[in-house]
Amino acid sequence: MPSNRNFRNPRPQRPRGKTAGKPAGKPAGFQDERKKENESTVEGRNPVIEALRAGQPLDKIFLAKNAEGREDPVASRILGLAREAGIPVVTCDRRMLDRMSVTGAHQGVIAQTAAASYVEIADLLAISREKGRAPLIVVCDSINDPGNLGAIIRSAEIAGADGVVIPRRRSAGLTPAVYKASAGALAYLPVARTANVASALRELKEAGLWIFGADAGGDVWYYDADMTLPMALVIGSEGEGISRLAAESCDYLLKIPMIGKINSLNASAAAAVLLFESLRQRGL
Repeated sequence: MPSNRNFRNPRPQRPRGKTAGKPAGKPAGFQDERKKENESTVEGRNPVIEALRAGQPLDKIFLAKNAEGREDPVASRILGLAREAGIPVVTCDRRMLDRMSVTGAHQGVIAQTAAASYVEIADLLAISREKGRAPLIVVCDSINDPGNLGAIIRSAEIAGADGVVIPRRRSAGLTPAVYKASAGALAYLPVARTANVASALRELKEAGLWIFGADAGGDVWYYDADMTLPMALVIGSEGEGISRLAAESCDYLLKIPMIGKINSLNASAAAAVLLFESLRQRGL
Protein backbone atom coordinates (compact mmCIF):
# COMPACT_ATOMS: atom_id res chain seq x y z
CA MET A 1 0.00 0.00 0.00
CA PRO A 2 1.24 3.51 -0.66
CA SER A 3 2.68 5.31 2.36
CA ASN A 4 0.83 8.26 3.90
CA ARG A 5 4.06 10.19 4.35
CA ASN A 6 4.61 13.21 2.15
CA PHE A 7 7.90 13.36 0.32
CA ARG A 8 9.49 16.50 -0.99
CA ASN A 9 10.97 16.23 -4.44
CA PRO A 10 14.75 16.47 -4.23
CA ARG A 11 16.37 19.39 -5.98
CA PRO A 12 17.46 18.25 -9.46
CA GLN A 13 21.22 17.82 -9.81
CA ARG A 14 23.07 19.54 -12.62
CA PRO A 15 24.80 17.09 -14.95
CA ARG A 16 28.55 17.00 -14.58
CA GLY A 17 31.49 16.05 -16.70
CA LYS A 18 31.35 14.87 -20.32
CA THR A 19 27.73 13.71 -20.13
CA ALA A 20 26.39 17.21 -19.47
CA GLY A 21 23.96 18.30 -22.14
CA LYS A 22 23.90 14.90 -23.86
CA PRO A 23 20.75 12.80 -24.27
CA ALA A 24 20.29 9.92 -21.85
CA GLY A 25 21.29 6.49 -23.04
CA LYS A 26 19.16 3.33 -23.01
CA PRO A 27 17.62 2.63 -19.59
CA ALA A 28 19.04 -0.07 -17.39
CA GLY A 29 17.75 -3.49 -18.35
CA PHE A 30 16.88 -2.41 -21.90
CA GLN A 31 18.81 -5.26 -23.50
CA ASP A 32 17.24 -7.76 -21.10
CA GLU A 33 13.76 -6.61 -22.13
CA ARG A 34 14.67 -6.94 -25.81
CA LYS A 35 15.91 -10.45 -25.10
CA LYS A 36 12.65 -11.38 -23.37
CA GLU A 37 10.65 -10.08 -26.33
CA ASN A 38 12.83 -12.04 -28.75
CA GLU A 39 12.29 -15.24 -26.74
CA SER A 40 8.51 -14.85 -27.03
CA THR A 41 8.42 -14.98 -30.85
CA VAL A 42 9.78 -17.07 -33.67
CA GLU A 43 10.47 -15.04 -36.81
CA GLY A 44 11.17 -16.09 -40.38
CA ARG A 45 9.81 -18.81 -42.64
CA ASN A 46 12.20 -21.67 -41.92
CA PRO A 47 12.33 -21.06 -38.13
CA VAL A 48 8.52 -21.09 -37.98
CA ILE A 49 8.32 -24.28 -40.07
CA GLU A 50 10.85 -26.00 -37.82
CA ALA A 51 8.99 -24.85 -34.69
CA LEU A 52 5.79 -26.36 -36.12
CA ARG A 53 7.52 -29.59 -37.09
CA ALA A 54 9.10 -29.90 -33.64
CA GLY A 55 5.76 -29.41 -31.89
CA GLN A 56 6.91 -26.28 -30.08
CA PRO A 57 3.99 -24.68 -28.17
CA LEU A 58 2.82 -21.80 -30.35
CA ASP A 59 -0.06 -19.49 -29.58
CA LYS A 60 -0.70 -17.77 -32.92
CA ILE A 61 0.99 -17.29 -36.26
CA PHE A 62 0.87 -13.91 -37.97
CA LEU A 63 1.23 -14.10 -41.76
CA ALA A 64 1.50 -11.26 -44.23
CA LYS A 65 -1.61 -10.96 -46.42
CA ASN A 66 0.27 -11.21 -49.68
CA ALA A 67 2.01 -14.41 -48.54
CA GLU A 68 -1.03 -16.64 -48.11
CA GLY A 69 -1.79 -17.45 -51.73
CA ARG A 70 -1.23 -20.80 -53.48
CA GLU A 71 1.58 -19.28 -55.51
CA ASP A 72 3.67 -19.18 -52.32
CA PRO A 73 4.51 -22.83 -51.49
CA VAL A 74 6.34 -21.99 -48.25
CA ALA A 75 3.40 -19.97 -46.90
CA SER A 76 1.05 -22.77 -47.95
CA ARG A 77 3.17 -25.25 -46.01
CA ILE A 78 3.06 -23.04 -42.91
CA LEU A 79 -0.73 -22.81 -43.21
CA GLY A 80 -1.02 -26.59 -43.57
CA LEU A 81 1.22 -27.36 -40.60
CA ALA A 82 -0.58 -24.79 -38.46
CA ARG A 83 -3.96 -26.28 -39.40
CA GLU A 84 -2.77 -29.77 -38.43
CA ALA A 85 -1.54 -28.45 -35.07
CA GLY A 86 -4.70 -26.44 -34.41
CA ILE A 87 -2.78 -23.17 -34.21
CA PRO A 88 -4.69 -20.08 -35.39
CA VAL A 89 -3.20 -18.11 -38.29
CA VAL A 90 -3.91 -14.38 -38.40
CA THR A 91 -3.36 -12.61 -41.72
CA CYS A 92 -2.23 -9.03 -41.33
CA ASP A 93 -0.56 -6.12 -43.05
CA ARG A 94 3.20 -6.41 -43.42
CA ARG A 95 3.58 -3.12 -41.55
CA MET A 96 2.08 -4.77 -38.49
CA LEU A 97 4.72 -7.49 -38.73
CA ASP A 98 7.39 -4.81 -39.02
CA ARG A 99 6.16 -3.31 -35.72
CA MET A 100 6.05 -6.72 -34.03
CA SER A 101 9.45 -7.85 -35.27
CA VAL A 102 12.43 -7.86 -32.94
CA THR A 103 14.95 -9.25 -35.42
CA GLY A 104 13.90 -7.12 -38.40
CA ALA A 105 13.99 -10.27 -40.58
CA HIS A 106 10.50 -11.75 -40.24
CA GLN A 107 10.09 -12.67 -43.97
CA GLY A 108 6.34 -12.14 -43.69
CA VAL A 109 5.71 -14.54 -40.81
CA ILE A 110 5.96 -14.32 -37.02
CA ALA A 111 4.89 -17.04 -34.60
CA GLN A 112 3.97 -16.06 -31.06
CA THR A 113 5.16 -18.69 -28.61
CA ALA A 114 2.97 -20.00 -25.82
CA ALA A 115 4.10 -19.60 -22.22
CA ALA A 116 2.47 -22.94 -21.38
CA SER A 117 1.07 -25.94 -23.24
CA TYR A 118 -2.66 -26.27 -23.76
CA VAL A 119 -4.69 -29.25 -22.58
CA GLU A 120 -8.09 -30.68 -23.54
CA ILE A 121 -11.37 -30.08 -21.72
CA ALA A 122 -11.41 -33.80 -20.88
CA ASP A 123 -8.15 -33.25 -19.00
CA LEU A 124 -9.77 -30.57 -16.83
CA LEU A 125 -12.65 -32.90 -15.99
CA ALA A 126 -10.18 -35.67 -15.12
CA ILE A 127 -8.39 -33.30 -12.73
CA SER A 128 -11.63 -32.60 -10.85
CA ARG A 129 -12.37 -36.33 -10.59
CA GLU A 130 -8.92 -36.91 -9.11
CA LYS A 131 -9.61 -34.23 -6.51
CA GLY A 132 -12.86 -35.98 -5.57
CA ARG A 133 -14.97 -32.84 -5.56
CA ALA A 134 -17.46 -31.06 -7.79
CA PRO A 135 -15.78 -29.54 -10.86
CA LEU A 136 -15.21 -25.79 -11.10
CA ILE A 137 -14.09 -24.63 -14.54
CA VAL A 138 -13.82 -21.05 -15.80
CA VAL A 139 -14.74 -20.36 -19.42
CA CYS A 140 -13.44 -17.09 -20.86
CA ASP A 141 -15.61 -15.72 -23.66
CA SER A 142 -13.59 -13.29 -25.83
CA ILE A 143 -11.17 -12.02 -23.19
CA ASN A 144 -8.74 -10.24 -25.50
CA ASP A 145 -6.69 -8.29 -22.98
CA PRO A 146 -3.67 -10.30 -21.70
CA GLY A 147 -3.81 -8.50 -18.35
CA ASN A 148 -7.42 -9.52 -17.81
CA LEU A 149 -6.87 -13.13 -18.87
CA GLY A 150 -3.82 -13.41 -16.61
CA ALA A 151 -5.73 -11.92 -13.66
CA ILE A 152 -8.63 -14.35 -14.20
CA ILE A 153 -6.20 -17.29 -14.25
CA ARG A 154 -4.63 -15.98 -11.05
CA SER A 155 -7.99 -15.74 -9.23
CA ALA A 156 -9.11 -19.12 -10.59
CA GLU A 157 -5.99 -20.86 -9.30
CA ILE A 158 -6.23 -19.25 -5.86
CA ALA A 159 -9.96 -20.09 -5.60
CA GLY A 160 -9.34 -23.76 -6.36
CA ALA A 161 -10.68 -23.97 -9.92
CA ASP A 162 -9.75 -27.04 -11.93
CA GLY A 163 -8.84 -25.08 -15.05
CA VAL A 164 -9.71 -22.41 -17.57
CA VAL A 165 -11.09 -22.72 -21.11
CA ILE A 166 -10.40 -20.17 -23.86
CA PRO A 167 -11.39 -20.12 -27.56
CA ARG A 168 -8.77 -20.37 -30.29
CA ARG A 169 -9.87 -17.11 -31.87
CA ARG A 170 -11.10 -13.82 -30.42
CA SER A 171 -9.08 -14.36 -27.28
CA ALA A 172 -5.71 -13.58 -25.81
CA GLY A 173 -3.54 -16.68 -25.72
CA LEU A 174 -1.01 -17.99 -23.24
CA THR A 175 1.62 -15.40 -24.07
CA PRO A 176 4.43 -14.29 -21.76
CA ALA A 177 2.33 -11.20 -20.95
CA VAL A 178 -0.50 -13.43 -19.73
CA TYR A 179 1.95 -15.50 -17.69
CA LYS A 180 3.27 -12.35 -16.05
CA ALA A 181 -0.24 -11.04 -15.29
CA SER A 182 -1.14 -14.39 -13.72
CA ALA A 183 1.69 -13.88 -11.18
CA GLY A 184 2.89 -17.41 -11.93
CA ALA A 185 -0.53 -19.08 -11.52
CA LEU A 186 -0.30 -20.30 -15.11
CA ALA A 187 2.40 -22.72 -13.97
CA TYR A 188 -0.16 -24.50 -11.76
CA LEU A 189 -3.53 -24.09 -13.50
CA PRO A 190 -4.16 -25.91 -16.82
CA VAL A 191 -5.79 -24.08 -19.71
CA ALA A 192 -7.75 -25.79 -22.47
CA ARG A 193 -8.28 -24.23 -25.87
CA THR A 194 -11.43 -24.97 -27.85
CA ALA A 195 -12.77 -24.20 -31.33
CA ASN A 196 -15.43 -21.93 -29.81
CA VAL A 197 -17.13 -21.25 -26.50
CA ALA A 198 -20.50 -22.72 -27.53
CA SER A 199 -18.98 -26.13 -28.33
CA ALA A 200 -17.04 -26.07 -25.04
CA LEU A 201 -20.22 -25.40 -23.07
CA ARG A 202 -22.00 -28.28 -24.84
CA GLU A 203 -19.16 -30.62 -23.87
CA LEU A 204 -19.25 -29.44 -20.25
CA LYS A 205 -23.04 -29.84 -20.07
CA GLU A 206 -22.77 -33.37 -21.41
CA ALA A 207 -20.28 -34.05 -18.60
CA GLY A 208 -22.91 -33.00 -16.04
CA LEU A 209 -21.82 -29.44 -15.28
CA TRP A 210 -24.21 -26.56 -14.67
CA ILE A 211 -23.38 -23.41 -16.61
CA PHE A 212 -23.27 -20.10 -14.71
CA GLY A 213 -22.72 -16.87 -16.62
CA ALA A 214 -21.67 -13.48 -15.28
CA ASP A 215 -24.11 -10.91 -16.67
CA ALA A 216 -25.01 -7.44 -15.39
CA GLY A 217 -28.57 -8.07 -16.59
CA GLY A 218 -28.78 -11.50 -14.99
CA ASP A 219 -31.81 -12.77 -13.07
CA VAL A 220 -30.07 -14.29 -10.01
CA TRP A 221 -28.00 -12.49 -7.37
CA TYR A 222 -24.69 -14.32 -7.27
CA TYR A 223 -24.93 -15.04 -3.51
CA ASP A 224 -28.32 -16.74 -4.01
CA ALA A 225 -26.96 -19.24 -6.54
CA ASP A 226 -25.90 -22.72 -5.43
CA MET A 227 -22.23 -22.76 -6.37
CA THR A 228 -21.58 -26.10 -4.70
CA LEU A 229 -22.87 -27.74 -7.90
CA PRO A 230 -20.52 -29.07 -10.57
CA MET A 231 -20.17 -25.85 -12.53
CA ALA A 232 -18.60 -23.88 -15.31
CA LEU A 233 -18.39 -20.12 -14.85
CA VAL A 234 -18.55 -18.07 -18.06
CA ILE A 235 -16.87 -14.64 -18.04
CA GLY A 236 -17.42 -12.32 -21.00
CA SER A 237 -15.45 -9.32 -22.21
CA GLU A 238 -15.98 -5.87 -20.71
CA GLY A 239 -17.24 -4.31 -23.91
CA GLU A 240 -19.53 -7.06 -25.20
CA GLY A 241 -20.16 -9.24 -22.17
CA ILE A 242 -21.14 -12.86 -22.74
CA SER A 243 -21.95 -13.67 -26.35
CA ARG A 244 -25.53 -14.50 -27.30
CA LEU A 245 -24.82 -18.20 -27.93
CA ALA A 246 -22.97 -18.54 -24.64
CA ALA A 247 -25.78 -16.79 -22.73
CA GLU A 248 -28.34 -19.14 -24.29
CA SER A 249 -26.30 -22.09 -22.99
CA CYS A 250 -26.27 -20.80 -19.40
CA ASP A 251 -28.50 -22.37 -16.76
CA TYR A 252 -28.13 -19.28 -14.56
CA LEU A 253 -27.12 -15.69 -15.35
CA LEU A 254 -25.61 -14.15 -12.22
CA LYS A 255 -25.59 -10.47 -11.36
CA ILE A 256 -23.47 -8.57 -8.86
CA PRO A 257 -24.97 -5.66 -6.86
CA MET A 258 -23.69 -2.24 -7.92
CA ILE A 259 -24.67 1.11 -6.45
CA GLY A 260 -22.12 3.41 -8.06
CA LYS A 261 -22.49 5.47 -11.20
CA ILE A 262 -20.44 3.01 -13.25
CA ASN A 263 -22.57 0.02 -14.18
CA SER A 264 -19.98 -2.64 -14.94
CA LEU A 265 -16.97 -4.36 -13.39
CA ASN A 266 -13.72 -5.25 -15.05
CA ALA A 267 -13.97 -8.85 -16.29
CA SER A 268 -11.25 -10.09 -13.97
CA ALA A 269 -12.83 -8.32 -10.98
CA ALA A 270 -16.22 -9.89 -11.69
CA ALA A 271 -14.56 -13.29 -12.04
CA ALA A 272 -12.84 -12.87 -8.67
CA VAL A 273 -16.11 -11.97 -6.90
CA LEU A 274 -17.88 -15.06 -8.25
CA LEU A 275 -14.96 -17.45 -7.80
CA PHE A 276 -14.47 -16.57 -4.17
CA GLU A 277 -18.21 -16.87 -3.49
CA SER A 278 -17.94 -20.39 -4.88
CA LEU A 279 -14.96 -21.02 -2.60
CA ARG A 280 -16.93 -19.71 0.40
CA GLN A 281 -19.93 -21.91 -0.35
CA ARG A 282 -17.84 -25.00 -0.88
CA GLY A 283 -16.06 -24.43 2.44
CA LEU A 284 -12.70 -25.43 0.98
